[in-house]
Amino acid sequence: MIKVLVVDDEAPARERLLQLVEDLEDFSVVGTASDGREALELTESLSPDIVLMDIRMPRMDGIEAAGHLSQLEQPPAVIFVTAFDDYALQAFETAAVGYILKPVRRARLAEGLARASRPTRAQLASINPGEQHRRHISAKIGEHLYLIPVDDIRYFRAEQKYVSVRHGGGSHLIDESLKELEEEFAEEFVRVHRNALVAIRHIDAVERSDSGQLQIRLRDCEEKLAVSRRHTAALRRKVQSA
Repeated sequence: MIKVLVVDDEAPARERLLQLVEDLEDFSVVGTASDGREALELTESLSPDIVLMDIRMPRMDGIEAAGHLSQLEQPPAVIFVTAFDDYALQAFETAAVGYILKPVRRARLAEGLARASRPTRAQLASINPGEQHRRHISAKIGEHLYLIPVDDIRYFRAEQKYVSVRHGGGSHLIDESLKELEEEFAEEFVRVHRNALVAIRHIDAVERSDSGQLQIRLRDCEEKLAVSRRHTAALRRKVQSA
């Protein structure tokens, strides 16, 4: 029996999908979720084979949730259930990502489930019709995902082939590029050194050390980060406009 997780923020939509899936042979609904964060939690505990997921949901939308799911050791296949217009649907087709239009029809659902596949992070990035960037960063701890709210991150720092994420709860390593993080979060973070991006919202002061080195003091963080001469002007512009 193929296990399916149904994710939609509207109860009637969840109930309809549940009934449609249960009417199909070889498929069984193992759980339902009302947003992307709940979907991640249930995926880790229920290990569904397929996730049927709405896109526009509170707390975490379907595109971001699918991106986090793709980092699991054995990610489920994802099918987006959407009411998007033709322009957005063209993006889905170009990226070869599975989707089903609302209102969901039994025949189309059966076809979609039969062809379900696991979207890659590159595919998901190319179709994101909602927010321009994630609201959470996911770090892998063993076989589990740890979600870090972007608003809680103090800085990203490159450390060999990984990036360290310093946040209110500590520090975690992620397998992402500092350059791509800088592009994604350009409005909220500023590069202060070739190996560091700092959250503008958490900057307490830009000052000089006893040796004359320009550095950043962050709120609720004992560590101070050095600012390279190359990035000084951009940092001052960002801080002044914040």
